[in-house]
Amino acid sequence: MRKLFVSIMMSLDGFIEGPNQELDEFTDDDELFNYFHSVLDSIDLMIYGRKSYELMLSYWPKDKSTFADKMNSKPKMVFSHTLEKAEWNNTTVVKDDIEGTIKTLKAQPGKDLVLFAGAEMLSSLRKLNLIDEYRIIVYPIVLGSGTPLFKDITATLKLKHIGTKTFAGGAVLLSYKTR
Repeated sequence: MRKLFVSIMMSLDGFIEGPNQELDEFTDDDELFNYFHSVLDSIDLMIYGRKSYELMLSYWPKDKSTFADKMNSKPKMVFSHTLEKAEWNNTTVVKDDIEGTIKTLKAQPGKDLVLFAGAEMLSSLRKLNLIDEYRIIVYPIVLGSGTPLFKDITATLKLKHIGTKTFAGGAVLLSYKTR
């Protein structure tokens, strides 16, 4: 059975973007860039919510890097009630039954699935107990405000630590699996 893992960046104070939805404070080093390549090599499908999909759509199709080639060629799925059609190649739009769709995908053979999404989509999948692993990259910055990683927490989310990696630029990857 495949697992669904979240791969997301956040500031030291727990924000995934600044107050104006800016992401420019999250910078990469070569070691971290290699990690992102390994994530793409380990998956069969990238899953997005509409907002994250539109953010990625505004950048990756125009980029000419080797990493962009991987991003553009991988199959993608976007969950949205409002998006009518996918403009990014290899993308399927799913309008309903998020739970059934994810469960079906996880039961199929193949590589793992990655969720590249914002707080709303993460919250939806967390509430449905569909996330198997959290891979959170903490950047050595403090934003002070913005969008928090975890929203709408009504019950304790118990996780088991499965790994930590520190990158040359100071970012730290924290990996947890759900219990």
